Amino acid sequence: MPTTTLQIPTADGQADSFAAFPDDGEQHPGVLLYMDAIGLRPELEQRAVELAGHGYYVLVPNLYYRHGPAPVTEVPGHITTESRPAVFAELMPLIRAHTTERALSDADAYLRFLTTRPEVSAGPVGVVGYCMGAVLAVRTASAHPARVAAAAGFHPGPLVTEAPDSPHRLFAGLGAEIHLGLAENDLSPEGIGELGRALDAAGVVHAVEIYPGTVHGFTMSDTDAFDPAAAQRHWDRLLPLFGRALAGGRGRVDRSS
Repeated sequence: MPTTTLQIPTADGQADSFAAFPDDGEQHPGVLLYMDAIGLRPELEQRAVELAGHGYYVLVPNLYYRHGPAPVTEVPGHITTESRPAVFAELMPLIRAHTTERALSDADAYLRFLTTRPEVSAGPVGVVGYCMGAVLAVRTASAHPARVAAAAGFHPGPLVTEAPDSPHRLFAGLGAEIHLGLAENDLSPEGIGELGRALDAAGVVHAVEIYPGTVHGFTMSDTDAFDPAAAQRHWDRLLPLFGRALAGGRGRVDRSS
């Protein structure tokens, strides 16, 4: 599977990024993969490689590029429950600095970059994100309804808040099909109800699921939060979603290996 590192020009500099794509010489649908708060690292590079194997050009930008190339901060090879608070204490300034304004400006650059890649086919793209990246996937789909045909988020950050630009207030006109896979502690029952009502009112094709027995971060195998069954379930939802929405992707779970 070909992989590459590249620099994406943005309004604020160059975003170092990782990309993976099939090695068949053909064009494939583009997918923008948003990292979790821990950052761009081997865990997400392997995620991109696995997704690319199903027929997609997968781009994973370093969202913290304004503070330096990845890894912007040193994190343990495996984040335990005990080490997690200290890791996130170090990450919080980077997370807070990645404002909605910056995120949307960057999203424009990432999607524009995908349209220039010779390996990417014409047509809509998919967006998937984890943790804070799940929120950015929803924001990107909402800001680019004609460009994004499918958006998925897993163990998301806050999707329902009191803010005027809360993600759940942005669904009107959304062109993407949405899947949201929540850990049991990601959103209150009231928040889940409000999220569902907002999606229904906007007429968005969607699924909002709670993955039983999980905690925030359940797809990430380099953390104690990892849940193998839930991680597989995430693939079982993500691949058919992209397969339906993005012409050219295979959109299936390969169980031959």
